[in-house]
Amino acid sequence: MKAMILAAGRGERMRPLTDHIPKPLLPVAGKPLIVHTINQLVAAGFTDIVINHAHLGQQIEDKLGDGKHLGANIVYSPEGEQAVETAGGIINALPLLGNEPFLVVNGDIATDFPYTELQKIKVDLAHIVLIDNPPHHPQGDFALNHSGKVTEDGHQRYTFSGIGLYHPSLFNNTPTGKSKLAPLLREAISAKKVTGQHYSGFWMDIGTPERLQELDVHLRKL
Repeated sequence: MKAMILAAGRGERMRPLTDHIPKPLLPVAGKPLIVHTINQLVAAGFTDIVINHAHLGQQIEDKLGDGKHLGANIVYSPEGEQAVETAGGIINALPLLGNEPFLVVNGDIATDFPYTELQKIKVDLAHIVLIDNPPHHPQGDFALNHSGKVTEDGHQRYTFSGIGLYHPSLFNNTPTGKSKLAPLLREAISAKKVTGQHYSGFWMDIGTPERLQELDVHLRKL
């Protein structure tokens, strides 16, 4: 199964750190943030990796190259300086991702989620990983029913982790250009074609310099 890392975000909340370096290359515990994710994916058997990029994206290509030194085969989906949102970025990369379900991971999260669990999951339109609601997102996004289907409402709502498996047909009716993933997911959820799982382990959204520093401290303790 192929994997895609979403690395095209501008990182506005990370400024001024991201004025001259793309967010995925910000150093944490001695190496770029994105390298931690690549190492995890490769260890879990995801060695064919697509990376999209926009702001200062050439720096990402220059740093990572073809990925061989990381045990990966990396190809790139450049978007220019103006990113096209999550769904738009995935749609641009579909020719590189093939006709089978693929894994997508946000480039600005850190987690010890066991990606190997996703290798053999049967995907209808999508399968997403949900986590306990972090302090900055207490209301959550979705719920899970007893059969493992994702629902909009439920007694216990969780937050979307930024980790998901998607079938290419999820994007069939969405034109190229700027488009968000959430509306597509909600449409598929309404059709009962999205499964999910809850993960209660370590997860962080690295959205601010403070969280980047917090992650650095956490990783250096391991």
